Amino acid sequence: MTKSEELYKKAINLMPAGVSSPVRAIKPYPFYTEKAFGSKIVDVDGREYIDYCLAYGPLILGHAHPKVKEAILEQIEKGWLYGTPIELEVIFAELITKLYPSIEMLRFVNTGSEATMAAIRLARGYTGKKGIVKVEGSFHGAHDSVLVKAGSGATTHGVPNSAGVPEEYVKYTYQVPYNDVESLSSLLEKKREEIAAMILEPVMGNSSLILPEENYLREVRKITKENDVLLIFDEVITGFRLSEGGAQQYYGVKPDLTTLGKIAGGGLPIGIYGGKREIMEMISPLGPVYQAGTFSGNPLTLSAGFTTVKYLVENKPYKILEKRTKEIVENIIPELEKLGYSTSCIASMFGIYFGKEPKNYSDALKLDSKKFLDFFSLLLKEGVFLPPSQYETCFLSVAHSEEDIEKTVEVMKACLRKL
Repeated sequence: MTKSEELYKKAINLMPAGVSSPVRAIKPYPFYTEKAFGSKIVDVDGREYIDYCLAYGPLILGHAHPKVKEAILEQIEKGWLYGTPIELEVIFAELITKLYPSIEMLRFVNTGSEATMAAIRLARGYTGKKGIVKVEGSFHGAHDSVLVKAGSGATTHGVPNSAGVPEEYVKYTYQVPYNDVESLSSLLEKKREEIAAMILEPVMGNSSLILPEENYLREVRKITKENDVLLIFDEVITGFRLSEGGAQQYYGVKPDLTTLGKIAGGGLPIGIYGGKREIMEMISPLGPVYQAGTFSGNPLTLSAGFTTVKYLVENKPYKILEKRTKEIVENIIPELEKLGYSTSCIASMFGIYFGKEPKNYSDALKLDSKKFLDFFSLLLKEGVFLPPSQYETCFLSVAHSEEDIEKTVEVMKACLRKL
């Protein structure tokens, strides 16, 4: 019996399904990590894997990057929680507002879920309207108003809604399919007086990787503006991942509010929400929309996050990341096509689909998630770790080498032939 299996047998009696987050509940049991460095993650049994999960996206510099580690250690020497403002808050906020012109003011919070929850509350407070629109299969955190046809672990485990959420909490949450401007236009024409905002992942990353069709995001911006509905870009995944300025820079579309997370924390917990000054000034203590947090803007997270973002700005690794991502995708296409499967990528994100490339949540549900898990298990035995779900997205980091890519392609081809 492996040490991971022993730990799991203890864990299932201590935590629901033995895990702290649903997607980690791998069958028959997950591996337990002992350490990680660069592009590699090592389990408690000493097995090493090339990691394309990267903690679900935050680690764009790879595990334990020396500069981030140094910044954390320097901050630890000074103390790691004050409950007071710090200079780095101002410096980091200033950098973000330069990289994201749509963000004139922002607030640091602790998680992506907290950021989206606060952004929705702010949109409602600013507009005086109750309704919101989300895309089917999008995941904006595990808070009540957005747990309707949610992606990520909810889709993985077949629970797109959640028990414990009163109907009253979601009756103002409207749904539209991704890549469908007609449905959005029709909804807003009927409900514009009720709807405060549309919250949108510019690139869907929680029902597998789903890319926006040409002009989709521009049309969404146009339709929301015409109907006096705020547009919230949930860039928790895409922020600093597609480009320094996220998806809004990549696609040239400017939302009213933006949420950030993951990469912005450099591997430590963070959430950020920001947008137009007149909207953000509605937040307490300036305005009537309340939001607060003991750990918001904590020194350790800001040190790790600022160091990561500064590295990205100074070193501009996006072209090489895109090149290496394409190397994986383009080299496995022939084997995938033989099986009737597909793949796609954008920047340093890629998806492998056991079926046709999806354009929306309905398409994603047609993918063969069980066959994907067979593939995942085969890869794991050969030392390649993908996110353990058909409905998650794979990520690259600057730590992934050409050797890593070559080995990954070779392993993926061999495992596809075994299916």
